[in-house]
Amino acid sequence: MDKKNSVFLNGILYENPTFVQLLGMCPTLAVTTTLANGFGMGLSATAVLIMSNILISLLRKIIPDKVRIAAYIVIIATFVTIVQMVLQAYVPSLYASLGLFIPLIVVNCIILARAEAFASKNSVFRSAVDGLGMGLGFTAALCIISAVREILGQGTILGHTLYGGAVKPISIIGMPPGGFITLGILIAAINFVVSKRKKGDNEQ
Repeated sequence: MDKKNSVFLNGILYENPTFVQLLGMCPTLAVTTTLANGFGMGLSATAVLIMSNILISLLRKIIPDKVRIAAYIVIIATFVTIVQMVLQAYVPSLYASLGLFIPLIVVNCIILARAEAFASKNSVFRSAVDGLGMGLGFTAALCIISAVREILGQGTILGHTLYGGAVKPISIIGMPPGGFITLGILIAAINFVVSKRKKGDNEQ
């Protein structure tokens, strides 16, 4: 497999930050009550991931090793502030819905982990591809969890009623325990698919 494709696919499938690495659980469980929230949080984190990976890769030979984590946090916080201001200005309803979880992207372990493990050791292009792959993997995971919880827990999708009152939603799915239940089932299913695919690739 091409190295560029491998870096990209790792974030989406083989090293998915949510379903495989179990990172970023706080926003994953907190904001995935609706598909709009999950999609908005995923795209916000993706934008921060790509921009911070690029800048950290550019500065990797300049930042002193002793202050690298502090420097990464400052860089990430800068981009989070930009994303927060953009959401507040252009998508105020989403900004209000996500609330505190937007500034908390600063300490999201997915972003810090990619800065430390990848961007600080690789070229700008590879770091950008890694940020894109990890961000899209995170976004896809949030969207899948959100869609399941909104459909089963509220009987809607993107605010549109699905059942017409014929079927009563499973309210617990929209509550915190439902987030854990949904996440656990999806992790099991995704890991089963990934293990099968890896086994198939090894046999080729």
